[in-house]
Amino acid sequence: MNFRKRVRRPVDGVILLNKPRGISSQQAVSRVRHLFSAAKAGHTGTLDPAADGLLPVCLGEATKFSHLLLDADKTYIATVRLGVVTTTGDAEGEVIESKPPVTDRSVILQVLEKLRGGIEQTPPMYSALKHQGVPLYEYARKGVEIERKPRSIRIHELQLLDVADACMKIRVRCSKGTYIRVLAADIGAALGCGASLSALTRVQAGALDLTHESACTLESLNALSDTEREALLLPVDTLLSGLPALNVEAAEAGRLLLGQKLGLKHARITGFARIYGPNQRFLGLVEVGEGGRTVPHRMLAQSDVILEKTPH
Repeated sequence: MNFRKRVRRPVDGVILLNKPRGISSQQAVSRVRHLFSAAKAGHTGTLDPAADGLLPVCLGEATKFSHLLLDADKTYIATVRLGVVTTTGDAEGEVIESKPPVTDRSVILQVLEKLRGGIEQTPPMYSALKHQGVPLYEYARKGVEIERKPRSIRIHELQLLDVADACMKIRVRCSKGTYIRVLAADIGAALGCGASLSALTRVQAGALDLTHESACTLESLNALSDTEREALLLPVDTLLSGLPALNVEAAEAGRLLLGQKLGLKHARITGFARIYGPNQRFLGLVEVGEGGRTVPHRMLAQSDVILEKTPH
């Protein structure tokens, strides 16, 4: 039996996927890549299989800039089960302790207030962090405890949305490396009744938000025609929307695309910036130093039009 090999094509852009629970981030990316027949795809930060919500999927040239959202703040809506402690810190683990839940709003608000700002958090054993090349969850499954060092994180926002039926719903905006399962456990410990995470939805990553009109599910993507699907693709520079922008002429654009450094006297910034050529064509990411010294960091490959017009 002969099977026709699927032809991959260059597709560039970002899909704001609302990932369902029950599949890994990589499985979600693979499905999006398949629907677009894209040559290259990746994501901007893993979302646990048990969680749902925003998973920006980068296609083609957008994969060059996916790392920018790895360090970005994330926002979650979390449901915390009060009075129940599990082995994993979430609903997938075995219950190891049960106590009457503390549901007094005033008491909960006092605890949340103390957890805002910069805090120390110890990564859980059930995590993908590695020790001697082996994920911690592999040790945890064997009953082996590995010493973990606390990490400095920041809780920018910790808002109580609701308390009902021994569960509370909170909105959390936090820095990179924050484990919401651990935050739930810390809240429970401070309340004196224990707690575990029962549901988690990521609603924002950096400047990207699940409420965007282009946000979609795997089911909705699958139901669309190729043309309708393409219309949901956001431009590559969406990933850099939080950075300042610089504009250059065709000759300067050509030099940057060839990997050459520039002295941009009109640059009034330092640090990373997104850069645009003629007709507001996005070129890539540059780093600007003192005096406007501009170094190409990651540039788009498909720049033939500009290079053809650039004098050599």
